[in-house]
Formats: sequence, structure tokens, C-alpha cells
Amino acid sequence: MQSPLLQHFAQTPIQDRMSNHGAKMAKAMMQPGQDLLARAGSMVAYTGLVDFNPNPPQIAGMVRSWATGEGVPLMVCTGQGELYLADYGKDVVILQLAGEALSVNGKNILAFDASLQWGIERVKGVSMLSGMGMFNVVLRGSGWVALTSKGTPVVLDTREAPTFVDTDALVAFTEGLRVQPKRTARLGSLFGRGSGEAFQLGFSGQGLVVVQPSEDARPTLQVRG
Repeated sequence: MQSPLLQHFAQTPIQDRMSNHGAKMAKAMMQPGQDLLARAGSMVAYTGLVDFNPNPPQIAGMVRSWATGEGVPLMVCTGQGELYLADYGKDVVILQLAGEALSVNGKNILAFDASLQWGIERVKGVSMLSGMGMFNVVLRGSGWVALTSKGTPVVLDTREAPTFVDTDALVAFTEGLRVQPKRTARLGSLFGRGSGEAFQLGFSGQGLVVVQPSEDARPTLQVRG
């Protein structure tokens, strides 16, 4: 007879390619020919036959372009079975893209289908004091994505009203939204926790913005114009 404790924490059936196991773990159904790109070191358990390659050729060239520090070390997961992923107890958010594009802070990437197109792209309209841009990982196509959040995130619908986000708390946003930096005059000298109170990103249009309840500091931003 299985104890209530084991029943509560036992493996749950996987119905989708990727889903949550509790709030802080992602689980993926691995099948031959359906590779997964995951944050290196994020595997916590698996069943079946799953292999991990931390240095695949398709990633090597991209790694060399991550001079901005906004990239993420990835490994290719292949095989058949159930794969469990986590990142130091952070909350995990599972999304399914259907011909869409998502711009994600590289620090918040946990895993995504290898069939998705992806790359490092500059967030338009924002520059750092060094003159370099603020860069995100952009995922395009149809497939599953697992993101991490330091705490339970809020998902804001930008159709309801223009939305403004502390850049240090921004996890991801739908590509195609109008992005407009906003400067809050003189607040930079009043607050000591990063740049968010002085600089925000405004989003408008039809889409979603994911925000975490923690300020994961990026390099200091400057608004052009």
C-alpha cells in the first residue's frame, strides 16, 4: 500500500510534451527526434535512456557571440524517457508557442524545444552606458518553452493598458509589442536598488509580459533620445 506521502510526491502523468511537476520543476516527455535544449546542469532526474551533450556544434558558434553576458549555457538532451529539470529552486513557467516569438532574459531560460528558431537579439530602443544594447534570447516558431522566475511571476496582458516594467524584474515579453523606454526624472538618486525605479520599459499592443518578484540586475541602462 502506497503511503499518502509517496502519493503526494510521486511522478505525475505527462500529457503534454512539457509540463510542471510542482512549482519549481519542469518535466519533459523525451522521444527520438524531439531534442530539447536545456540550461547546462539543470537536469535533476530522468527515467529511460536520455543523453546530454553540453558542447553541440549548433551552439558553439552562438556561445562565441555571447559577449554581452545575456546568453545562457545550453546542453542538447536526446533520447527517450521522462526528463526533470530545475534551477536552484526557482519557480518554473511552462509556455507553448504556436507560430509566435518570445523575447526572454537569458538568465530565465530553463529549456525549449530544439525545433524552435532562436538567437541573441538586441531589445530595440534601449542601450547601456557602454553603448552596447540590452540583449535577450528570442525564440520563434511552434514548440514548448520552460522559463524560471525568482518567485511566483505575474503575467500582464498589454491589451488592457500600457504596461511599464522594471528592467531588472523583466523575464520575457511577446515579440511584436511596441517597446518604449521611460525615464523617471530624478528618481535615480532616491533609490538604491538598481536602475528600475529610474528607467522602465513600456509595452503596448497585443501580447503578454512576464515579470518576476525579484530584481535580477542587468547592466546599467541609458535611454536614448
